[in-house]
Amino acid sequence: MFSTKATELYNDGHHKCYAFHELVAGEAVQANQFLIVNGDKAALIDPGGDLTFAKLSIELNKLIDLRQGLKYIVASHQDPDIIASIGRWMMQTDAKVVCSKLWQRFLPHFASSYFSQIDHLELGKRIKPLDDRGEILSLGSANLVMVPAHFLHSVGNFQVYDPVSKILFSGDMGASLKDSEHFAPVESFIEHTQYMKGFHQRYMVANKTCKLWANMIRDLDVEMIVPQHGAPFKGKKVVSQFLDWISELDCGVDLFSQRDYTVPV
Repeated sequence: MFSTKATELYNDGHHKCYAFHELVAGEAVQANQFLIVNGDKAALIDPGGDLTFAKLSIELNKLIDLRQGLKYIVASHQDPDIIASIGRWMMQTDAKVVCSKLWQRFLPHFASSYFSQIDHLELGKRIKPLDDRGEILSLGSANLVMVPAHFLHSVGNFQVYDPVSKILFSGDMGASLKDSEHFAPVESFIEHTQYMKGFHQRYMVANKTCKLWANMIRDLDVEMIVPQHGAPFKGKKVVSQFLDWISELDCGVDLFSQRDYTVPV
């Protein structure tokens, strides 16, 4: 077995979850990429852009049959660090790209040279748009739940809940901006808030959406929340602490006033 840079989040022998946290180099924002494997089928979550494509491809080839085994490429939303490499993945694999219906016609802008080579019907087969309420996707013998997280921060935003591992892959919700060489779970939640607060106050649209989201997540059996940036939250205690914290956080338009909408002079 080749050594891999993947961090194993869950493994029962048949169902496995991995995180990649150190593939971004240079001045770009740190970003995590994720892989869920059930038997011989896999789903790749938020693979990123050109900065991560080559390295991530190498790592995935150590774990799965990339051409035949990758069933889904999930884009939680439309940002470059989420899915800018879409064209490369569609050329290298047979996977379907899963995203909000709001971004279905925007994603080809990331890969015009590829999409110009295929007709409309073929493109329609390769991109799977999600309605706002989300959907359950089959992956081998398991299901993945596409959980709505609209305006957190994108207008069309989805997260992936894996009922087998009980992991919520939460996109930008729960993200932290802290330089670290390790992908270690949060130990002190109170201390960790300093690395989250500014990000969430600017990137999440309002407390209302945060509270609605947290109420929904409390109905799921979540053992771990793993965001696209920074450290994961492992264990029901720290998961609950995060849900309580985000439910009370004023953010986005809650914090804006007329002073933020003045003409510069």
